[in-house]
Amino acid sequence: MGRTGFEPVTFRTSTFLRFPIRSFDEKDWRRFDSWLKQRYSFQYAADVRCYAKKFGHLLFSGNIAELNRLPLSERRRGDALRALAVLSKYLGCYDEFTRLRKACGLSWERRDGFQSFLRIVQRNAKGDMVEWVKNCIGCLDTTYATLVKFVYLSGLRLGEAIQSFNLVVRLSQQGRLNEYYDREMQCLEHYRFPEKFIRVKKNTFISFVPENIISKVCKCRTVSESGLKRRLAKNKLKRRLRDLRDHFATFMVFHGLLREEVDLLQGRVGRSIFMRHYFSPSLKELRDKTLNAVNALLSKLSP
Repeated sequence: MGRTGFEPVTFRTSTFLRFPIRSFDEKDWRRFDSWLKQRYSFQYAADVRCYAKKFGHLLFSGNIAELNRLPLSERRRGDALRALAVLSKYLGCYDEFTRLRKACGLSWERRDGFQSFLRIVQRNAKGDMVEWVKNCIGCLDTTYATLVKFVYLSGLRLGEAIQSFNLVVRLSQQGRLNEYYDREMQCLEHYRFPEKFIRVKKNTFISFVPENIISKVCKCRTVSESGLKRRLAKNKLKRRLRDLRDHFATFMVFHGLLREEVDLLQGRVGRSIFMRHYFSPSLKELRDKTLNAVNALLSKLSP
């Protein structure tokens, strides 16, 4: 999803909804924006708001079938559909939206086996991930080079990593880092800040990060995604930050962690009976396995 600069749209009353909505002005968008930020990550909330403003009139008119006729890629059509689903939840008409979506033959984009294979091929075509990290560390200023290394070693989503990085910086300045980072376990305890890291679907609970890396983060200033993007562009470096999460997960599995353990580290608790009721790893053993793999990952950055 990308940014758009659409003006507030006035919608006609629709018999599709259980209640009439004659307009959706800027105040309504601001309320919707506040509601999104309480439930989703910063980036996803921004994406949903953007697509909801662009395609919201299709929901209010009951004409979401128009999505099939617009010149959109499958990915963007899926993004628009998801945004309308979120908007319908906010308005309390999700059941009506679901019935209309099915009647119109609209379905969520699903990645099949061939698409997953193409993703692997495309990632490999971008070049070596470790070399990209080295280039970033060599070109960026100390704070943003440390951020890239932090993302590389933590396996966090970019938005989560920036939240975590900034939280470490601020708490360190206040002498309260122990409220977030357990030095004995070398563990960032994200779950202690649910308003930042526990959301409806995408969560993160803990990250094992070596103390020497956290010490470097403490000496940095706060960062932003836009600031990082500007610096990458200035140094003509590709944006591969989202690839780092995949690289981390693959490396952890290849270095002895179970897939369930990697899922736990990356905030995924599956729906299986085993994951929800029986999977209870020793956190100390998980720490040792993870830090061994993280140190191996870190050693790849050495000359």
